[in-house]
Amino acid sequence: MSGAALGIEIVVVFFLALFLLHQYGDFRKQQRMVLFGTLLAWYLCFLIVFILPLDVSTTIYKQCKIDHEHTSAPTASPSSNHTAANSSVTPTKSVPTPCYKPWSYIPDGIMPVFWRVVYWTSQCLTWLLLPFMQSYARSGGFSITGKIKTALIENAIYYGTYLLIFGSLLIYVAVHPEWYELQTIGITAANTWGLFLLVLLLGYGLVEIPRSYWNASRHGHLLIKTYFKASKLMTEKADAEENLEDVMEEVRKVSESIKYNHPLRKYIDTILRKCPVDYQEKMGRNMDDYEDFDDKQNTYPSEKSLVKLHKQVIYAVQRHNRTRVQWQILLQQAIHLEDVAKNETSSTHQFVHSFPSSEPAGWFSRYIYTPTVEWYWECFLKRWFYRLLSVVLTLFSVAVVWSECTFFSTRPVLSLFAVFIQLAERDYNYLYIEMACFITIFFLCTCVYSTVFRIRVFNYYYLASHHQTDAYSLQFSGMLFCRLTPPLCLNFLGLIHMDSAISHQQKEQTAYTSIMGSMRVLSFIANGFYIYYPILIVILCIATYFRSHCHTHIHTLMEWKERYGNQREDYTARNRSSHEMKETSYSDTVPPSNTRQAKYSRAGSRAERDCIELLQDAEPLDFNADSLTDDPLDAESGRHAGGRYLSMSSSRSRIFDDV
Repeated sequence: MSGAALGIEIVVVFFLALFLLHQYGDFRKQQRMVLFGTLLAWYLCFLIVFILPLDVSTTIYKQCKIDHEHTSAPTASPSSNHTAANSSVTPTKSVPTPCYKPWSYIPDGIMPVFWRVVYWTSQCLTWLLLPFMQSYARSGGFSITGKIKTALIENAIYYGTYLLIFGSLLIYVAVHPEWYELQTIGITAANTWGLFLLVLLLGYGLVEIPRSYWNASRHGHLLIKTYFKASKLMTEKADAEENLEDVMEEVRKVSESIKYNHPLRKYIDTILRKCPVDYQEKMGRNMDDYEDFDDKQNTYPSEKSLVKLHKQVIYAVQRHNRTRVQWQILLQQAIHLEDVAKNETSSTHQFVHSFPSSEPAGWFSRYIYTPTVEWYWECFLKRWFYRLLSVVLTLFSVAVVWSECTFFSTRPVLSLFAVFIQLAERDYNYLYIEMACFITIFFLCTCVYSTVFRIRVFNYYYLASHHQTDAYSLQFSGMLFCRLTPPLCLNFLGLIHMDSAISHQQKEQTAYTSIMGSMRVLSFIANGFYIYYPILIVILCIATYFRSHCHTHIHTLMEWKERYGNQREDYTARNRSSHEMKETSYSDTVPPSNTRQAKYSRAGSRAERDCIELLQDAEPLDFNADSLTDDPLDAESGRHAGGRYLSMSSSRSRIFDDV
């Protein structure tokens, strides 16, 4: 099995990264270089996570051999006569425990080369290639040369900063001629930046992941939260549709002004190919290919303005498709949760769907996942399973927070993960060591990576499943993964006391740590920032835990509205007095023109008013379902007034809105 485990994991991790990219990217429409760059970044980061436990077990085996050689080394006698005189006395020796080679042992010389290739490739991706590919994919240029030019201009400041830092490092090396320090300083700088971001994301994930599973066990809370998401997404969907119509109107005007024999017509055709099919057909019907252009009578847009329009079309179409798909998925989730709420009171203990599938049931649904089994799972077992999983994840989070605050203490050993690994190391239980390391790293990566997948930087970075993630967001996630994974793994090695730069123990170094370089070159980083900065996770966890007050208050308001809405309508019907209507919590008879005013007449505190304003911004106002049409081309070229929202202002988007 020597080296076989490494080869198997390399293949398995590749298909795992490919599957994940398939869920978020679109293999048919997105550029091959974008998909390749993102796949390579994700693949290298997942490799580090999966291969590091093998490096730990191999290092423990090497340390065992070193200890065994020191223990069993023969002691030279001072004289042969003295030895002969005492030949009858046999000294007692402690027999060392034999060193068993792990099943996943990796031969010497392979891991250092492997880590060097993986690390430096990922660093080149995150600091050089992916930023350039981001600008290239987002550019609205009509040729490869134009896109490259735009990408170089956008990254001029970005790369100029690198040149300034690199020049400063060269000056430092000139003063201190040890060549290896330049590499170490570069690695330390990258890992320090990554650790700074890692603690922020980890502090959020350690609290939010257990809490999300606990909230998932509360069907009523989950249904109300889904309603809130639906109302917010409906507003975003309306904004996306309006933005798409505005952009398509600009495309139509430009397309009608530039005729078939104009030199800029090829650019218009490129823009039209990016538009939805319905809009293409409509614009094609309005075009007269036999009409020549006249330079004296018409004013034509410049090539620069067409590049900008091309970029707007790409963004508007992608955003429209994303919100449309997410809206359909969210509706299915809401319908399913409503079905669960209805079936919880069923006496037949058989799950009944409001909208049964038109497709014939498969063998799994007929013989295994029957309506009775589905009822027990959805209405009873699933709730307790999520609660148990939440408790287990909470214990893991507490262990991580405790270990992050105490991993620098080696005597006594206070880090829980270091205690578990050292106990297994005494018996050389390599399988337990590798599984414990993998589970710990996997949990840390889940807390960090899930935050990366859920975070939303306005509308520029947004990872959406079901093939709805744009090229910019895919590459941005690859950059974050490459910057977060190396410091995350170094932090894990510090938790289990396998990094001598932090634990200050004379032990065999892992191959991964040897590639990272000795942090003792910069002692103020190794002995200060790397040790005490992770303690801030405690503050971040506390802030994340109490952050949900506003969200909980919003959900309580919505639940109050659901519960007492009918009573309020009856009361309003009996008494139409305006004075009494102001005293009620809601006003259903406010005219559409005044819907942006406060719906609530009383608010106890500023925090409550802020929550109410957020709820008002998230709710769609004055929606006319009868006049809404899914086909924007059914109306005339001018925008119709029916079937639209009277309030089209975008919701207040912030960086951490969905986190």
